[in-house]
Amino acid sequence: MGLWLGIFGRIGGILALVALIALLVEKLIVLVGFVAFAIKAIIVLAFVLVFCVVGYLALKTLRESRKRSDH
Repeated sequence: MGLWLGIFGRIGGILALVALIALLVEKLIVLVGFVAFAIKAIIVLAFVLVFCVVGYLALKTLRESRKRSDH
């Protein structure tokens, strides 16, 4: 009986190690997906900010040119 417990103990240990490695790989995939999404969101926000700044500068220049033409 002791022999069987030793064999099943080793098999159980190996299966637990395989399960932990599988869980680690799964969590790493989720982490990489989250980081990729965060980078994409930052890029999109940067483009939106650039477009807003360009629009603001264009409107500011338009207002200044109208003020100069009025005087």
